[in-house]
Amino acid sequence: MITDSLNTELWVISDTHLIADSLHDNGQAFSQMQKTSQGKDLYYQETALKAFCRMANEKKPAAIIVTGDVTFNGERASAERFAKIFKSLTDTKLLIVPGNHDIFDGWAREFHGKKQYYTGEISPNFWKNIFSKSYKLAYSNDKSSLAYSVQLNPDYLLLMLDSNYYGREETTEAPKTHGGINKEQLKWIEEQLRYASKNNLRPIIFMHHNLYAHNPAVNNGYVLDNANDLRDLCSKYNVKLAFSGHIHAQNILGPQDMTPTTEIVTSSFCSNDQGYGVVRLHHRHITYVRKIFHMKNYLNDKELQNYTLAHFDNYLENLQLGSIAADLMQSDMKKFHNNINLVREMGNLFAKMNYNFYTGHNNLKDTKLQEIHKTIAYKTLIKQHPEYRVYLKTLYDTTNHSNLGVKIRY
Repeated sequence: MITDSLNTELWVISDTHLIADSLHDNGQAFSQMQKTSQGKDLYYQETALKAFCRMANEKKPAAIIVTGDVTFNGERASAERFAKIFKSLTDTKLLIVPGNHDIFDGWAREFHGKKQYYTGEISPNFWKNIFSKSYKLAYSNDKSSLAYSVQLNPDYLLLMLDSNYYGREETTEAPKTHGGINKEQLKWIEEQLRYASKNNLRPIIFMHHNLYAHNPAVNNGYVLDNANDLRDLCSKYNVKLAFSGHIHAQNILGPQDMTPTTEIVTSSFCSNDQGYGVVRLHHRHITYVRKIFHMKNYLNDKELQNYTLAHFDNYLENLQLGSIAADLMQSDMKKFHNNINLVREMGNLFAKMNYNFYTGHNNLKDTKLQEIHKTIAYKTLIKQHPEYRVYLKTLYDTTNHSNLGVKIRY
């Protein structure tokens, strides 16, 4: 058991995609990788995670939980560096599950000058050894996967699931986006849920892939292939809360059909606005609030001399918005070469709509959404890109539902 306290605080982050500084020289090859990383920050994550640990040492949550894609592309050195950074935690435990980019990822690379080279991958055994402190906290380990359970306090049991597909050895193949829970792990999960039920413990699930489809247009490869199997167990044992990552977007979905589970998906820590979740667990309820990590407050004097680090919020936002806008604008430059301003407006609109979805700030009044739909930029965008017509309509929510906070009652 991590703590005896009945009032406990957890922090949740996801998709940190750390690549260790030792694996690159800031050269041409690495610069090109940064440009094609879809808005992720690859340069400063060691500093960001160190600063996050400083905040944790000040505020002292019981645990920090990471829901996968700890590494950029499964570099062993990156996982080792992550563990070393979080070793600085004094009163806070680290609980961690792998993501689809972490175990036997054939894209694991290091970058020197103009070239990239294969680097050591992470096997399941390496994973357990690197994050041995997490696994030592386990009440039970699943023999068929990297899943384990941890009793948080007298009221809650945490199920740290392994939802990823990976082989038995190093590979040169791309990581698999899809995920699922194998039959042996499902049996183990039911054993844990049965144990929780007998001992009056409330189970909470943590995994990388999603239990529900958080975007009607884009969910293939993000939702568990056999999500129905896990949903059935959630229904049978009244699992009220689950956390996941993978889609890099902040989103909350309440109970679906016969499944009583609310699922919270945490946005990517290395992009957007460094969002993290604060979970406060009490005997009869749980509250969740999404917060933004303002790194500047936890930088040392030397780090503050770096302009980018001192203005990291702006840097991350511009990096994400610029990446999304640039991809769209490049395809439209030839079509609208006589109206560059329209191309820019389309790119900025497309980027902002995506950014609001990624950060959970996508609740608009219907009148405001209609104003967007009436703009020339929006009308031109969906005319020239009919493939985005349905997708763009899914990015905003005009109900009173919030993606930034929720309360679960028992």
